[in-house]
Amino acid sequence: MSEFVKFPKIPRLNRGMVVTEKLDGTNAQVVVSDDGTQVQAGSRNRYLEVGKDNYGFAGWVEANKEELKMLGPGRHYGEWWGSKIQRKYGIGERRFSLFNTGRWNEENCPTCCHVVPVLYEGPFDTTVVNDIVTELKRNGSAAAPGFPNPEGVVVFLVASNKCMKVTCEKDESPKGLV
Repeated sequence: MSEFVKFPKIPRLNRGMVVTEKLDGTNAQVVVSDDGTQVQAGSRNRYLEVGKDNYGFAGWVEANKEELKMLGPGRHYGEWWGSKIQRKYGIGERRFSLFNTGRWNEENCPTCCHVVPVLYEGPFDTTVVNDIVTELKRNGSAAAPGFPNPEGVVVFLVASNKCMKVTCEKDESPKGLV
């Protein structure tokens, strides 16, 4: 017989959620070593090196490594976005925006970093999510005010510790078919 595998607990749906703007750039991470002395750049699926990276992210991490140590030990995920990356957002620079809004905000993160905008925090409600997407379509990006074509939202479901996304366009289609 194989080893017994128990059925996982099922989180409750009617708990909290945090809705943030989904930025259209490239997924990135800053890894700070356990002793806080080393900093490394990564993408969604590999470590990066200066000259062999995503749109200069490894170079940016290298240039800001002393300040990035303030993030503390661990993996710090975010989006590398802005000038010449995906939607570009009409800004003349590139930015690293941290995803973990439970830990970071614009006041307590390193000054070289940003944080994805929180658009809602409260009880789970798909009507609220749909209303936020409608507002984004109408008013444009919260991360880059005045930019008329935001990508969508990320809904963090607190009880399950999972993220789900809703895009402003073609949300019903799988990514490869859009």
